[in-house]
Amino acid sequence: MFQVKNLTITHKKDLTTLVEGLSFVLAPGDRAAMIGEEGNGKSTVLKLLYDPALAAPYVEWTGEIGDRGARRGYLAQELTREELELSVWAFCQRSPAFEEADPRTLDRAARQVGLDAGLFWDGRSMATLSGGERVKLRLALLLLDGPDVLLLDEPSNDLDVQTLEWLEGFLLSCQAPVLYISHDETLLSRTANMVIHLERLRRRTAPRCTVSRTGYAQYVEERAAGFARQEQNARKERAEYEDKMEKFRQIRNAVDHQLNTVSRQNPGKGRLLKKKMHAVQSMGRRFEREKENMTAMPQWEEAILTAFDAGRSAFPAGKTVLRLELPQLSAGDRVLAQNVRLWVDGPERIGIVGPNGVGKSTLLKLVAEELLPRKDLRAAYMPQDYGDLLLGDRTPVEVLAPSGHREDVTRARTLLGNMKYKAEEMEHPAAGLSGGQRAKLLFLAMVLNGANVLVLDEPTRNFSPLSAPVIRRVLADFPGVIISVSHDRLYLEQVCTRVLELDSNGLREA
Repeated sequence: MFQVKNLTITHKKDLTTLVEGLSFVLAPGDRAAMIGEEGNGKSTVLKLLYDPALAAPYVEWTGEIGDRGARRGYLAQELTREELELSVWAFCQRSPAFEEADPRTLDRAARQVGLDAGLFWDGRSMATLSGGERVKLRLALLLLDGPDVLLLDEPSNDLDVQTLEWLEGFLLSCQAPVLYISHDETLLSRTANMVIHLERLRRRTAPRCTVSRTGYAQYVEERAAGFARQEQNARKERAEYEDKMEKFRQIRNAVDHQLNTVSRQNPGKGRLLKKKMHAVQSMGRRFEREKENMTAMPQWEEAILTAFDAGRSAFPAGKTVLRLELPQLSAGDRVLAQNVRLWVDGPERIGIVGPNGVGKSTLLKLVAEELLPRKDLRAAYMPQDYGDLLLGDRTPVEVLAPSGHREDVTRARTLLGNMKYKAEEMEHPAAGLSGGQRAKLLFLAMVLNGANVLVLDEPTRNFSPLSAPVIRRVLADFPGVIISVSHDRLYLEQVCTRVLELDSNGLREA
């Protein structure tokens, strides 16, 4: 059993409380999904539960973490730059379980995640693998260690649909308790039997933790229904209160008027009116006490994303956007696909799918390189690795207002404030923000630039399951062109007008 008692986490730099009073117990068979908006401390919680030293440089914490000697297995959200520079073979050698495993065990672990076992001994750098291949490899190494409790930070990121289905089966069959973060709503709905929800209310100043032993879909439904009932009761009580107060004011004004007009020659009536006013004032104080005990209006953390300007982002119907024809799609010396043909006209919204490692991100990068310099359109590119665009120590304000002009800075701060960035977060280096916060920042930059062609590599991968529906609505309403790679099943269904599958023989309609 894995137990957490009264965990409170505070950011060292600005003393922001990320999590307060979090308590829960994980037992065998529990599949606990941790959800919440971007930057609410989900990844930090997992780091603390695995090894407090990982989070010690930037947070302080109090509370108890007890696992009775259980072996903890941790899958980090991202690899470090040092790890990315290692060869696959050298990366695997860092795992004691890999060094001790026999070939049959390694082959079985590779098959579990859909990898060729030969990848373990590959000489290529980790950086050259696709995002999905890296996740699969790390999952295989994690399983070799036979952990008693699994702590998985975004295991579904970059996985192709086939591997996502494997992950669903793995989670459902796993007897060890699992605590995981995922932005894949389908995965959450099919696997979670417990939800831990981290929120930051009142402009991200008041943390709230909710632990529910229900499935994800049931939790979302019951939460919405509960808020609706609470709001209905709160509004009813306020309406009844206002009716009472209106009658109270009428009586008070009438008595006050009588007191002001009563004749001095009638002191008896004056005394009676003063007693009546005293009773009226007592009634008013009673109403005020009732107000303090009224049902509070529900509070929840809304997912907010600025919409694109329909006028600036509109793209003419039928106008040619792309005519890309590649005899070969290659990554280094490897040929990934042959005869790739991608034709796009406005205002299509294209989704590209395919197995991990087939070259989807490589193709999208080539598309961006062709479209970004064009003067007849305004293209914007969101790569899978945000570090490509957020290198250095630039703050969110500097990313959105590189000119430094006062009016640009003011507009950037206003937009960030609308997206619930705190003033302190606006001054943090953008590269150090959570993946979801960086994703929001890049979307804001696209909005400010009036982009009418978006080239997006896994656009929903870092948005929480509560934010993802918002980003899907924004992109479904986008009047321009979208060329994207995604494994998000709901994104492909709700946003894309065409879905193409990439394999070794090129692109075809899915």
